[in-house]
Amino acid sequence: MKSLRFILITIFMIISAPAWSADGLISIKSPYSVNQTMQKLETAVKENGLKVFIKVNHTAGAKSVGQTLRPTSVLIFGNPKGGTPFMRCAQTIGIDMPLKALVWKDQKANVWLSYNDPAYIAKRHQTENCPAVEKISTVLNRISRTATSR
Repeated sequence: MKSLRFILITIFMIISAPAWSADGLISIKSPYSVNQTMQKLETAVKENGLKVFIKVNHTAGAKSVGQTLRPTSVLIFGNPKGGTPFMRCAQTIGIDMPLKALVWKDQKANVWLSYNDPAYIAKRHQTENCPAVEKISTVLNRISRTATSR
């Protein structure tokens, strides 16, 4: 029953908002600016019981070395309660943890929120049947949809 609920939630989320996926990267279009999307993302992360570890502003980094980059920031966040069971399936998953989300503006001025698909991470580490994948996927879907929905 849990699997069916997960599948239905995933299908609903895919058809209800513009999104795309490539090589394990899930990207969801945001109607907000990069700053607004990042603020909404941070709030959603905290509301879901996760801790924000750091925000990396790649645009500021580029500027510090005399280069330009469209708005691009990464939020790194997590919770050992969810991450530890994932890493127990394969300790090498630790290289992909904590979780992170990228908020960026493309060349057409569209804003996107992107994150690594936990199922892709599990496959990368040969542990596709890890029970933690469904839980982490559900939380990431909820957070990303909250951050990109009106």
